[in-house]
Amino acid sequence: MDKKIRVLVAKPGLDGHDRGAKVIARALRDDGMEVIYTGLRQTPEQIVTAAIQEDVDVVALSILSGAHNHLFPRVTELLVEKGAGDILVIGGGVIPEADYDFLKSKGVAAVFGPGTPTKSTIDFIRNNIKRK
Repeated sequence: MDKKIRVLVAKPGLDGHDRGAKVIARALRDDGMEVIYTGLRQTPEQIVTAAIQEDVDVVALSILSGAHNHLFPRVTELLVEKGAGDILVIGGGVIPEADYDFLKSKGVAAVFGPGTPTKSTIDFIRNNIKRK
């Protein structure tokens, strides 16, 4: 039996709204993935620690606050520093398309904006994870 894909869904920063994160978490779970949801107001350090402890394949970051250009790269930097740079990092939320290329240059594999079908995120994960 294949090992289930493990995904950490995290809300970095000061966002107080997590409906989108819960929607994607449920969609991933319904597709057969194991999902760990960290809850609101997580620091990059907390997210990376949880990702390593939970031995996840993917970190899915969700943000609405506008701090994505600071918080997402910090998560990818810490993963590399901790020897976990093979974990796929994706992002979603209210992120201007003008910032997508910057985030990708910092190690975020894909960014999914509002209205993206959950199937698109699922397919991206399944096609891009590096299995351990």
